[in-house]
Amino acid sequence: MPKLEIGQVVYSIAGRDEGRVFIVLGIIDDNHVYISDGDLRKVSKPKKKKVKHLRETGIIANSLRKKLLSNRKVEDYEIRDYLTLLSKKEQEV
Repeated sequence: MPKLEIGQVVYSIAGRDEGRVFIVLGIIDDNHVYISDGDLRKVSKPKKKKVKHLRETGIIANSLRKKLLSNRKVEDYEIRDYLTLLSKKEQEV
């Protein structure tokens, strides 16, 4: 099973959100995490997802990670902007 970290970018590989990209907001236990994309899944109501239904990317959003670890509020637009920028960079490559 992948080892996920707070602030890590992941893809959903199962469920109705399959193929969508998310940021890990919190780790519940070895099998579950909270994820958000800032769009359909807001920070105020993150999705609880099984780790086995996620694919890790190895990319960590350091600015968001620092905020999450220091218990500062992360806004939906920050997650959306980061994921949009990441998507544009991937399309250029």
